[in-house]
Amino acid sequence: MADRYCVFGNPIKHSKSSLIHGEFGRQTQQDMTYTSELAPIDGFAAAWQAFVAEGGRGANVTVPFKGDAFALCDTLSHRAERAQAVNTLIVGGNGRTYGDTTDGVGLVRDLAYHGVPVQDKRVLVIGAGGAVRSVLEPLLAEKPDELVVVNRTAEKAIQLAKDFSDLGDVKGGGLDAIEGQFDVVINGTSASLSGDLPPLPDQLFTPHAWAYDMMYGAEPTVFLQWAGPRGAKLLDGLGMLVEQAAESFFLWRNVRPDTAPVRSQLRQSLNFSD
Repeated sequence: MADRYCVFGNPIKHSKSSLIHGEFGRQTQQDMTYTSELAPIDGFAAAWQAFVAEGGRGANVTVPFKGDAFALCDTLSHRAERAQAVNTLIVGGNGRTYGDTTDGVGLVRDLAYHGVPVQDKRVLVIGAGGAVRSVLEPLLAEKPDELVVVNRTAEKAIQLAKDFSDLGDVKGGGLDAIEGQFDVVINGTSASLSGDLPPLPDQLFTPHAWAYDMMYGAEPTVFLQWAGPRGAKLLDGLGMLVEQAAESFFLWRNVRPDTAPVRSQLRQSLNFSD
């Protein structure tokens, strides 16, 4: 009987995880199934327990359940403890639940895939929610010269900077605290989904800078539409999605899939979807 995996979310219809992991499974000839599961907003833990009782071996977790997943784990990876969020659940041999987060690894691997330099560079991260918290440790491990976190609510960004200050030069503040130019600017807010753009200075980018949006779509996000005419090279979060999925897949199956063909297939599916 094939090993069962899934992704939990609410909503979940939009998720590309089944497509991605289906391709990974075929590529690596794994005997597994992967489905999308809609969990009730107030019933995530029960949904996970029911899935395990039916033979589930592991799951991905997306919005809004990464905090719930963190809370139910028996053991956590170091990076999940740092992020205070879990996007990958694994059922251990003893039936206990192990939690990890692969979002930050996904971002860093996508930056490397596209040849975006982070070491010794000035990096700006916009936002202070769970998505940003999940990527700060892996970003700081790349040894940027300085990492600045900004947010509409300055206090959140300041607190994040304090939480990660032991890992490098991290500063936090409000959007009005942005000073100078940056080599890499990462939008970690969900503003692009609502067509909203945080107020940012026009002279934000150094020559040859990169603008990265963790969101993605068939069309460039509002943030990327703004950044392009100001001289930045543009990347969206599609590759991050594929790379974080590949890391989850490795944790479950101990085999690392080739992400390049899945990136191409996913991009094509976006371009030809309604």
